[in-house]
Amino acid sequence: MFRSRADVVFWVALVVVFVASVGATRVVGNEYYFTAGYGILQAMLMAVAWNILGGFTGYVNFGSAGFFALGAYTAVFLDKALGLPLPLLIAAAAVACGLLGLGVGYLSLRLKGVYFSIATLATAVVLETLITNWRYVGGGRGAYMLAPAKVPFFSSYVQLLFVVMLVLTLGAIAISRYLNASRLGRGLAAIRDDEVAAECSGVPTLRLKLVSTTLMGALMGIAGAPYPFFVTFVDPSSAFNLFVAVNAIAMPMIGGTAHWLGPVIGALLVGGTQEVITVTISSELNVLVVGLMLVVFITLAPRGIVGLVQQLRRRRA
Repeated sequence: MFRSRADVVFWVALVVVFVASVGATRVVGNEYYFTAGYGILQAMLMAVAWNILGGFTGYVNFGSAGFFALGAYTAVFLDKALGLPLPLLIAAAAVACGLLGLGVGYLSLRLKGVYFSIATLATAVVLETLITNWRYVGGGRGAYMLAPAKVPFFSSYVQLLFVVMLVLTLGAIAISRYLNASRLGRGLAAIRDDEVAAECSGVPTLRLKLVSTTLMGALMGIAGAPYPFFVTFVDPSSAFNLFVAVNAIAMPMIGGTAHWLGPVIGALLVGGTQEVITVTISSELNVLVVGLMLVVFITLAPRGIVGLVQQLRRRRA
């Protein structure tokens, strides 16, 4: 596990973040901080998931909201049908969305550029239409999810969900970092740089892209599974919200798509800014903020914050 000093620093940092966050649930009494933290962590998990396909492989996915919503409605369906505990609901959502990612990838990865992006967007539209007409999970009217009055080890259900999302997000970051440095990650980078050259060099491009879409879908589903319990009411317009997809794309682009750390930095910057604006001004400005930040970074730092830092280091060297 620990192949270098950087590995030790990384895992120690994850443990410190986890312990500090769990400790905060014991000393912080204001529920807002955990609600805001959950929102930032959810966006970070989706940004990390999107980057595995859109950043590492170079295939831009506009259907993030579809995978997220499928994860949420998988949890709604299984909770209503079988009453499964949250860990099993999350696992089921990962399987369902991973299989969707595999299927969509197999059918659409032969397309490239804007055609692939349109195919992923069409997938989200089809899923929204199906969910809207599925009465068992509430259809267009939505569904209410009852949160338990008491939960073990925590004073509120929001704190429990915050810690659950923290664990899921840290796990996704660890997967992304490992993938970025692995042989598989180098193959994905070769596809991003020049797919034809990668194929000619013997890189199994279709197989690697299918792995990427499957992993992306599974992580998106994991992000969506706890969502109905967090908001307590979910309907197609909220689960398939375009703003969810916009954030998943904007955060890696602002942070840097070629490195595992980019989506993390982008989510902290964009998500933190959005929370401050929501509290101080209005949540209606969040889309405007994301748009302005995207324009600024695409213009001044097209490779994101991580890419800009790497460029400055090379100049100094």
